[in-house]
Amino acid sequence: MDPTTDNAGPSGDPGTARDALEALRAEIAKAVVGQDPAVTGLVVALLCRGHVLLEGVPGVAKTLLVRALASALELDTKRVQFTPDLMPSDVTGSLVYDTRSAEFSFQPGPVFTNLLLADEINRTPPKTQSSLLEAMEERQVTVDGTPRPLPDPFLVAATQNPVEYEGTYPLPEAQLDRFLLKLTIPLPSRQDEIDVLTRHAEGFNPRDLHAAGVRPVAGPADLEAARAAVAKTTISPEITAYVVDICRATRESPSLTLGVSPRGATALLATARAWAWLTGRDYVIPDDVKALALPTLRHRVQLRPEAEMEGVTADSVINAILAHVPVPR
Repeated sequence: MDPTTDNAGPSGDPGTARDALEALRAEIAKAVVGQDPAVTGLVVALLCRGHVLLEGVPGVAKTLLVRALASALELDTKRVQFTPDLMPSDVTGSLVYDTRSAEFSFQPGPVFTNLLLADEINRTPPKTQSSLLEAMEERQVTVDGTPRPLPDPFLVAATQNPVEYEGTYPLPEAQLDRFLLKLTIPLPSRQDEIDVLTRHAEGFNPRDLHAAGVRPVAGPADLEAARAAVAKTTISPEITAYVVDICRATRESPSLTLGVSPRGATALLATARAWAWLTGRDYVIPDDVKALALPTLRHRVQLRPEAEMEGVTADSVINAILAHVPVPR
């Protein structure tokens, strides 16, 4: 994201909102070294009312990244550590018998928040994973036949280790499709790792972000103003057709058994639009689509077993498609 400083205005206007969201990076950088693409992805998800899946090996600051985001936002946040014995009611809430009134009352679960950190979501069985399906798609939870709306904004930021690790339950395609973005968290570069160790040697405590100086720099008013501005960002018919052509190409790829659905095409258009606004434009260009194609589409395709054995990845297939689909001028 490029900072935009020429849009001054009262709190909650589009220019100030863009500055506030840009300031998130500086705040998160106080706790997390590098990982700018992941930070940008989280901001895009907030603008699109989407959810984010963060994948990486243990120890690359996936949880710390989300916690730092929560500290830099004036939003209510809760964390659930997903374990094999976690029950759906531990996430959504349940009816509790009140002995004083002799009636059952609803006790809300941690999902009733603005930012839910679902830590190691693939460590819990599918029964509990599915407890988030309705919340993520409908932004409500139904308990005992009664739908209960969730707060707005509502964002699920889930972390997971790669599925080849023991003791994990891979997320089904239906649940993966509920995530707007899948962000891969790589191992840091040599210099970034040196910076991490230097911070720890100087007393940085990842469990105390307040001591690290992370402060709220954006809130609900900024998000509301930003979303309104994103909705006004112009999308030409040529860009819409470009997105459709990319997604249709995934359905025809010989390396894939499952291509991108129309919901995935809609997601790519939305994320490209948010990225265009963040970079200071009020219209979408093909480069916006290309910039968000990998994180928006990589979890919505399924490789053929023979292609996977040959070392083909979802990212390589999408990159090849981007290289071959004609770009509008």
